[in-house]
Amino acid sequence: MSETDSEDPAPRERVQNVPEYSVGEIAGALRRTVEDAFGRVRVRGEAGRVKVYGSGHAYITLKDETAVLEAVCFKPVWSKLKFKPTDGLEVICSGKLTTYASRSQYQLIIDHIEPAGVGALMALLEERRKKLAAEGLFDQSHKRPLPHMPAVIGVVTSLGGAVIRDILHRLRDRCPCHVLVWPVTVQGERAAGEVAAAIRGFNAIAPGGPVPRPDVLIVARGGGSLEDLWAFNEEAVVRAAADSAIPLISAVGHETDTTLIDFASDVRAPTPTAAAEMAVPVLADLRYQTTDLDRRLLGGLNRRVETARRDLRAAVRGLRDPRELLQNAMQRLDDLSSQLDKGLIASVDNRRQRLREASLHLRPALRSLVAERRSGLKEVGARLRPALVADRLKPARRDLTLLSRQLSREMAAQLRRDKDRLLGATRLLESFSYQEVLKRGFAVVRDAGTGTPLLAAASTAPGQGITLEFGDGRVAAHVDGGDVASDTSARRRGRGPGNQGSLL
Repeated sequence: MSETDSEDPAPRERVQNVPEYSVGEIAGALRRTVEDAFGRVRVRGEAGRVKVYGSGHAYITLKDETAVLEAVCFKPVWSKLKFKPTDGLEVICSGKLTTYASRSQYQLIIDHIEPAGVGALMALLEERRKKLAAEGLFDQSHKRPLPHMPAVIGVVTSLGGAVIRDILHRLRDRCPCHVLVWPVTVQGERAAGEVAAAIRGFNAIAPGGPVPRPDVLIVARGGGSLEDLWAFNEEAVVRAAADSAIPLISAVGHETDTTLIDFASDVRAPTPTAAAEMAVPVLADLRYQTTDLDRRLLGGLNRRVETARRDLRAAVRGLRDPRELLQNAMQRLDDLSSQLDKGLIASVDNRRQRLREASLHLRPALRSLVAERRSGLKEVGARLRPALVADRLKPARRDLTLLSRQLSREMAAQLRRDKDRLLGATRLLESFSYQEVLKRGFAVVRDAGTGTPLLAAASTAPGQGITLEFGDGRVAAHVDGGDVASDTSARRRGRGPGNQGSLL
């Protein structure tokens, strides 16, 4: 008996009674079992290895002290999540438990994520604060001073709460001005996007346009829990506040509430009412200050004028009488003028006498000197005249030679041009001459007596003497009066040896 025949047949029968499944059937059955048993679950755990792929899907590993659960959040859900976890943060994920057959594992398909308690939110808030601070969004060097007297104030808040009423009431009491309100949602998933868009929208208003550009912005919201105020901790809101070119006051929550927009704004107000007080001064105080400054300015001017008047009086007392000074000057002028007349007459007489004496001594010497100089000039002129004439004629001769050469060249060129034109005209005349036509086998018929050209057969008569002009000479002939066609036919019929007709 063989070893095979000695085995017990019972186990084989038991194996054959177990149902047989394919791998896909087993995977499908497990998936349906898991989804039926855990159709909707909330799982709490620490987020680890959070990774977002290029497709937009996020893969998260949830873990605690005893187990690990793989989870996936697909792009449509992940992009709309208000809260996105990071590694090491404790979260609560809601979704559906299912299996992933390709890896033989079960996983959680997430449709909502929230932090596990206030502690997680605070940790996330602190981590985000450090990140934005490292980028320089909270630096004091970026803070701008608030304008002292803003003409237009922009307010970003909800129209449904008491915040806007408190702000408008406080502005009206302190210093009424133009207020632009940009209504937004201050809580929920849409709040962060709307607040950021409002801040950027106010900054996009062009100066001098139909809508006035605000001089200062107030972002306000009433108090609430950390979750209620979370929209003002979002990066989009913080970056919009930091990028605002208009000075911005943050007034979110009560005095003890702190959000990240408070660090990015130019000024933080403890309450919305306090923000209105920071934005504008008290009108009554301004009026009092203006009145006081006006009073002080007028007093200062009066004191300055009185001091100047007193100094002027003191200076006048130290001066002599102007009439006395003028009389003395006039008397001195009269004395000097009489002395000047006498001095001028004496000076003129003296100079005239000296001139007469000098002329008597100089006249003979001048005459001899002039005669000597004139004689010398004549001799020099006689020697220089031939040289001057020769020097003056040299340029003229040179110019005459140049002009003669240029005239000869121009005349030769003109003769060549005239010759070329004459040759061209001759050729053109010859081309139009009837003699050229005669050379091609034609002839001109003229009357033998008058030499007039005969242009038609009707102008000839039998027996008339004519002249035939060919290209190489002329021949005399007479008209016989016969029909050319009939003569030609006759000649053709009578053509033969000895029957050749006359040429004419």
